[in-house]
Amino acid sequence: MRILERRAAPAEGAAASALSTALAVLAALAAGGLLFLPFGADPFSAYAALFGESFLTWRGLGFTLLKAAPLILIGLGTVVAWRTGFGFLGFEGCVMIGAAAATWVALMVREGQILAGLPFAAFLPLAILASLIAGGLWSGIVGLFKSRFGGNEVITSLMMNYVALLLVQYLVSGPLREPGGLPQSPRLPRETWLPQLFDGMRANAGILIALAAALVVWGLLLRSRIGYEMVVTGLNPRAARFGGVEVGRRQFMAACLAGGLAAMAGMVEVLGLHHRLIDGMSGGVGFVGMVAALLGKLHPLGVVIAATLYAGMTVGADAMQRQAGLPSSIVFMIQSLIVLFILAGEFFRRYRLRLPGRRTASAGEGV
Repeated sequence: MRILERRAAPAEGAAASALSTALAVLAALAAGGLLFLPFGADPFSAYAALFGESFLTWRGLGFTLLKAAPLILIGLGTVVAWRTGFGFLGFEGCVMIGAAAATWVALMVREGQILAGLPFAAFLPLAILASLIAGGLWSGIVGLFKSRFGGNEVITSLMMNYVALLLVQYLVSGPLREPGGLPQSPRLPRETWLPQLFDGMRANAGILIALAAALVVWGLLLRSRIGYEMVVTGLNPRAARFGGVEVGRRQFMAACLAGGLAAMAGMVEVLGLHHRLIDGMSGGVGFVGMVAALLGKLHPLGVVIAATLYAGMTVGADAMQRQAGLPSSIVFMIQSLIVLFILAGEFFRRYRLRLPGRRTASAGEGV
């Protein structure tokens, strides 16, 4: 007897997707609460410390938004690439390339350089443009191999991550190295730093850039002809070609745009947080951004929510450790449970458990 049976009509639509995600998160939190028991901690107090510190305090909210901004941008890049059928995994490298491009532009603003005295209102668009172009060119190499030569974008993009990391190592150890210092660039001029949203709050204008990018991606994918062609390309390339869509061109466009968005995450990190180019500054954020895109169901709005939740849990981990006496590593286990439960939720939107004695939807069905 079969335990699982396919639903006659899968639960589709935004409401069903949102409900499935919310229930998956709640179930993951409930299952994660069992991890607290060996430590003798109260799950409700632990979760209150986890989410209270990251969302209900001024300081914690600032750190949450600070960490969420690059995740949102990388998640948006993931949405653009994957919904177009371009399995790009090189966001970690694009982050480093974007950070390097923004650093180079910022260093040109120093006294005696070609852009000295440039006002911030003119500098920021220039930095955004530089990171977009640099990231787009970097990921465009992978897109070109895919569209023109049929190369495997997964392997190529993963290898490009290492090339980008080594390139930044070369820059901070050579051309951009601070004189007499560690392998890092000089400190960027203060007039190039992203301004804080409010006094005493670590969050900066990077979150506004990320939200603006989410709005642009939403309009592109869901409200434009080009976006429609990109989505159709990802759903069924053969049908797209039959309909007159140039699949290779759309995938190349998706590659460039995805890389540019991830490169903007590097710009936000270097101008808003580190204020200098540092070897290994990405710290795996490129892969975490892909997880945020999956949690957000590859929808721009979902990415914003998922990235903010993920960032908040990371920020609240230390507070939970202090107040509940729990190791912060439990938070990463809970984050993993959330991913697994959301994936399971997608499965149960199409299948359901067949309990003993339960009749099928139609008496005439027989498989």
